[in-house]
Amino acid sequence: MLRNLIGIVLFLTIGTLSSRQQNTENAERVLVLVDNLSTKETHSLFFKNLVRDGFTLTFKVADDPNIQLKKYGEYLFEHLILFSPAVEEFGGSLNVESITQFIDDGGNILAAGSSNTAEALRDVAAECGLEADEDGTSVIDHLNFDTKDEGKHTLIVADTTHLVQAPAIVGEKKLNPLLFQGTGLVADHKNPLVVEILTASYSAYSHNPDEPITEYPHSAGRNTLLIGGLQARNNARVIFSGSLDFFSDAFFTASVEKSVAGGKKSDKSGNQELASALARWCFKQSGVLRTVKVNHHLVGEKAPPASGTYTINEDAVFTIDIEEFKAGKGWVPYRAKDVQMEFVRIDPFVRMMLNDKNGHFEGKFKIPDDYGVFQFKVDYVRKGLTRLYSTTQFSVRPLSHNQYERFIVSAYPYYASSFSMMFGVFLFSIVFLHYKEDAKSKTE
Repeated sequence: MLRNLIGIVLFLTIGTLSSRQQNTENAERVLVLVDNLSTKETHSLFFKNLVRDGFTLTFKVADDPNIQLKKYGEYLFEHLILFSPAVEEFGGSLNVESITQFIDDGGNILAAGSSNTAEALRDVAAECGLEADEDGTSVIDHLNFDTKDEGKHTLIVADTTHLVQAPAIVGEKKLNPLLFQGTGLVADHKNPLVVEILTASYSAYSHNPDEPITEYPHSAGRNTLLIGGLQARNNARVIFSGSLDFFSDAFFTASVEKSVAGGKKSDKSGNQELASALARWCFKQSGVLRTVKVNHHLVGEKAPPASGTYTINEDAVFTIDIEEFKAGKGWVPYRAKDVQMEFVRIDPFVRMMLNDKNGHFEGKFKIPDDYGVFQFKVDYVRKGLTRLYSTTQFSVRPLSHNQYERFIVSAYPYYASSFSMMFGVFLFSIVFLHYKEDAKSKTE
């Protein structure tokens, strides 16, 4: 009896350890670089949320000489968190060039600065189309600061109406006002890949609160960006916040109340909900699309033509199945009303909206009266969602000699005129050949 009990306990223990090891291996790896390891305690709620979402975190001091992102040509981590605004130079093999290469290879980065953002982190932001203000500067707002502010008006209350209108990035829940204390950012408006996630109010500006303003601030009004993002063409994602305190436990649990008269008080800020939504988007747990199946065929059939070509003016059907990844649910059908398909040779000959049938998008159209090599093209780009790009090439041929109409309806008047002329010539010939004049008498 005792032996059986011991065997059962050992079996369960081994099973538990193996399942934990398997879960750990399947979890996505995140390298967290901090100025000092105390950040692990001051931002514990944020890190616990990441662990709860299935991420494996590895903490290192940013200037640790043993830092490695890549080993034997393979990346050791899928994501990178830079909570080290004060670091002057990254340790090990890590530098701005390697971080940029990490993004080019599909890695995702979540970075946070502060009022004392060093040059290293500002260079990373610049590579992503964001410009951080100089060391010692803060976002100042004399009309929208919290009652806990110490007199410099740098502890500002950010309105949630200034968030980007993209539920995939900021979540679908209604958020409480947000607390922010840090430096301001400026986005490169010429870069279409940059996303302005959270902007300051019209009364805000970025400057050193301890120095007089002698020239125009680095940013002012709605041009002052508090949190910015970027989604590269390879769907790699970057989020850069001007405030490291934005992700702290103190800001997560703090109450919010504007100092202006009539300011409403919230028992808890919306920082935690927004930070979790940003992390999920940055680490591709939301806003991720994929193409499951693409098909095209003639009306009444189920597969592309066996001949490998369409014929002009035929009725065709194009279908594409799209899925969206949602945390806790996995891949689910994507629902939308704005998915387009283009039938392109050099320029689009057909552009049409596809009908959504629970993630199965379908459209019917007529092959244009022009032949050549065409593409069924879907290029779906929406803010906060990964880019979908699908092309399928197919040829269109003209009618063969035995496919033309024997008689064209529009040519009936010409047919009638031809036959009427032939009939007239026939009558004229009969009259001409059989007409005989009366002979005149010789006496006349």
